[in-house]
Amino acid sequence: MPLYIGVMSGTSLDGLDFALIEQSQGTTLLETHYEPMPAQLKQDLLDLCASAPDELARAALAEQAWAELARAGVHKLLDKAQLSSSTIRAIGSHGQTVRHEPQRGFSIQIGHPSLLAELTSISVVTDFRRRDIAAGGQGAPLVPAFHEAMFSNAKRIRAVLNIGGFSNVSLLRSGTSTRGFDCGPGNVLLYAWIHRHQGRPYDRDGNWAASGQVNHQLLTLLLSDDFFATHGPKSTGRELFNLPWLDTHLASFPDLAPEDVQATLLELTARSISEALIEAQPDTEDVLICGGGAHNTALMQRLQALLPACELASTADYGIEPDWLEAMAFAWLAHCCIEGIAANRPSVTGARGLRTLGAIYPA
Repeated sequence: MPLYIGVMSGTSLDGLDFALIEQSQGTTLLETHYEPMPAQLKQDLLDLCASAPDELARAALAEQAWAELARAGVHKLLDKAQLSSSTIRAIGSHGQTVRHEPQRGFSIQIGHPSLLAELTSISVVTDFRRRDIAAGGQGAPLVPAFHEAMFSNAKRIRAVLNIGGFSNVSLLRSGTSTRGFDCGPGNVLLYAWIHRHQGRPYDRDGNWAASGQVNHQLLTLLLSDDFFATHGPKSTGRELFNLPWLDTHLASFPDLAPEDVQATLLELTARSISEALIEAQPDTEDVLICGGGAHNTALMQRLQALLPACELASTADYGIEPDWLEAMAFAWLAHCCIEGIAANRPSVTGARGLRTLGAIYPA
């Protein structure tokens, strides 16, 4: 059976996730690996998310370093699985998003697929988003088709909620087209705020947020952003939700304690998810949660309180650990590209029709 490797590096920029799958009638996860993001590369990639001098050269250098990191992760994954590169049909590489502005007709992921193919001797499939954008879509989210393949159930009305740097939801209902959209910031502001004040990469279990008090005036101001008033198809990124955006709103609250800001940011994530889900699919029965946010105990408790009619569970309860689902999805998207299977969902992205996504860089 064909074997594929998926490589995912999300907006959190904490590292690269690698998933080895076997693709037959279904998708089976065989092995995983996580490669931490070096601090300098993380900063270089963050810097590319905003306009600055010499962007083209800096992007070219950053994607070389990214491909080298991906090469190291692929080889470690293969060592763990005791496989050679010749056994892998393709790598599905998301690349690293540095700009996502579909309203202006572009989304840019860097990752030097030619170099990755050269370094691994494995074909690389990448550039999944731009074909959907060329067809008038948002180019994101792309995982709902995979969620549909893995978790749809004729007897249950489900939502698959991914909480990474940003949160997105896939709506699965038998007999209707899969829908999905970005809800707003997931971990991106929570991570940035705790890093600024405590130098820590993330808020373990949401403990720091839980120590603060939600400021409802600030929350109302944050939720007044136009993004939250629009309905899917929609997607977002660091171009909108970032520390300067937060600082602009905080200017009216100079005496607010940092832990109260963190509590308010957690509530922003929870409210933007729950309100979007209730509006889009009010009779949802199961919410399957994946991504790093699935480990935030305070956030999970708040979501359950806001969604009392739903059964919330980690995707681990359905056989897939929440940290590996997106990497699996991009391995699956590589399979779809090679086999000529349309993998976007116009009901999710707003594209003019089904499209085969990705570009192939042969080994």
